[in-house]
Amino acid sequence: MVSSYHFDDETPLYVISIAAQLSGLHPQTLRQYDRMGLVTPGRTGGQNRLYSQRDVNRLRTVAALSAEGITLAGIERILVLEELLERAMKEIEDLRERNMSNALVVWRPQRRHN
Repeated sequence: MVSSYHFDDETPLYVISIAAQLSGLHPQTLRQYDRMGLVTPGRTGGQNRLYSQRDVNRLRTVAALSAEGITLAGIERILVLEELLERAMKEIEDLRERNMSNALVVWRPQRRHN
């Protein structure tokens, strides 16, 4: 039997050591960010952290903002606002697609009464 797996940016794949290496951060920093809620990795049955590609990208963003001198509280606020913006943009795109796909133009010329 051949099983097919579908992996996307949300699929938890990386143990903490690999996620730390991919993000350029120390594993202890990843644990701290998890406790703070800056990143929320998945968990295995044994409660080990598993990070998705989205988590790794988020960690890279946190590292870059931190390197620019932004505090962790500021970084948290920026991440929340970016998520809100992303959701709003997706909603706008969904509305545009819905409006375009349901558009029906009917033209009926009116007869002139002489």
